[in-house]
Amino acid sequence: MLGPHFEEICRAFARTEDVFGELPGEVGGGVITDPVRREQIEVDVAVFAPAMPGEPRRVLSLGEVKWGKAMGPGHSARLRRARELLAAKKYDVRDTVLACYSGVGFDGALDSEEDVRAVGLGELYG
Repeated sequence: MLGPHFEEICRAFARTEDVFGELPGEVGGGVITDPVRREQIEVDVAVFAPAMPGEPRRVLSLGEVKWGKAMGPGHSARLRRARELLAAKKYDVRDTVLACYSGVGFDGALDSEEDVRAVGLGELYG
């Protein structure tokens, strides 16, 4: 019950103008199919720039949300794979920020991952 509510709080946070440097055109969630690994990757917070006619859709951020679990490199690895799959589908992912949203904290190993933004309760409710 808390998980889906926390996901929506994280999506609302991602809709704010200053989070990824510009006002998003669309924020939602979804599933990306990985045909090579024969699995699906759930993206809880997908942030897209406004659509520009004739240009590939820019992905500002891809995020995973966990309410009761500390997040670590396994979570960011899934998001990296999702970014690769979207690039193969011709989305513009050059500046995509990977975001881990957690209600309980993060594995210290995430600190060394420059393309990952760790978003905790302090930032969400600050």
